[in-house]
Amino acid sequence: MEELLGGLTPLLASMVRNATPLVFAALGGMFSERSGVVNIGLEGLMLISAFAGVAGAFYSGSAWVGLLCALGAGLAFALIHALMSITFEADQIISGTAINLLALGGTGFLMELVFDQSGTSPRVQGFEPVAIPLLSEIPVVGPAFFDQSLLVYLMYAMVPLTYLLVFRTPFGLRLRGTGEAPEAVDTAGVSVTRMRYYGVALSGLLAALGGVYLSMGILSAFTEGMTNGRGFIALAALIFGRWNPIGAAGAALLFGLAQAFIFQAPQEVVPLEFLQMIPYVLTIVVLAGFGGRAVAPAAIGKPYRKE
Repeated sequence: MEELLGGLTPLLASMVRNATPLVFAALGGMFSERSGVVNIGLEGLMLISAFAGVAGAFYSGSAWVGLLCALGAGLAFALIHALMSITFEADQIISGTAINLLALGGTGFLMELVFDQSGTSPRVQGFEPVAIPLLSEIPVVGPAFFDQSLLVYLMYAMVPLTYLLVFRTPFGLRLRGTGEAPEAVDTAGVSVTRMRYYGVALSGLLAALGGVYLSMGILSAFTEGMTNGRGFIALAALIFGRWNPIGAAGAALLFGLAQAFIFQAPQEVVPLEFLQMIPYVLTIVVLAGFGGRAVAPAAIGKPYRKE
């Protein structure tokens, strides 16, 4: 029994680490899609922010400067998506795909330009685990949940804060109204364009937190393509969670648990290639089984033209 419980702690800790970037990205996607803008570019926002964070930390020697650089990069690229989707009324799927491709190719080019090497960047100062007194001493769950990076604790706080902001404040009411009935919001004197820009901007900032956690909370270095589909998994978590912060976080933990099994399962029994398929197969199953039942915001993906 003690051996079983001892093996549970690293599994839970790995689940939290793998779920953290998914939670950040899913919360970001919720703000954008609740405002009526599809943000399939979460993958690209995470990737460019992961690179910007490492580059900022590399030149400054400070993880906090790296975090600010990551937030700036995520916001900048999100505003590009907002400009194309909201102001120029471009197809939102195409715009998001362009962000993904730009981030994938751009980070590869910048690796050569900034670090004069490809593949993996030099190691930088990252966000080390910080144990919370007393809580980290709780058997089994304490070390898993309360001996983590500061960014993980921020993720814990963001889930209830995001719920309160979206469902318990006037700003959240306007944001949700913009995604459901933009004509009614406009009639009430609220700018639909401004609210949608707010939603997409917040999605960029939150996706940036997910990206910088990958590069500075887990690895302390940037690796080309390191998001590895996590932005799309976060979108699946968002849909599975019914565009609700708590539901999306719960779905992200489920996907994080699936990824944690990759590192904990005995590879001499189960082939590694099969284990690596699990998170993506689970994503397909979730979307196929539950995606059709989820009711998206009514005006999502539809440009708003003021009469």
